[in-house]
Amino acid sequence: MRRPVEIRNAHFPGRAPIESYGNGGFRFADMSHRGSLLMLPSGIYGWDMVEGDPLTVENFHRVFDEAADIEVLLVGTGKDIRPLPKELKARFKELSISSDPMSTGAAVRTYNIMLAESRAVAAAFIAV
Repeated sequence: MRRPVEIRNAHFPGRAPIESYGNGGFRFADMSHRGSLLMLPSGIYGWDMVEGDPLTVENFHRVFDEAADIEVLLVGTGKDIRPLPKELKARFKELSISSDPMSTGAAVRTYNIMLAESRAVAAAFIAV
């Protein structure tokens, strides 16, 4: 008897640089992930966002949960830079998180550098 396929939330329990990105996903830690990612101090999580989705406070709840360990949040907004809404910027400021929106490619490169420098960085990458 076949067991049904179990769908689990994507989670990698550690920090790792992004090896490559594009074609709707990312490679890291010798693995590939299709879709967007949250790169947090507690690990790497699949993020249910696609290019063009609204950047709302609700979409960043996992980031807020780890705010004490994050100084900088890089937001890769897709192919193009999109400003963060005022209410989202205000929430980050309340939590003393510096937020910086940029294209996903620029965010990946910046994240890798800051991670290598052992900075308190997190990232939200929308897949391109």
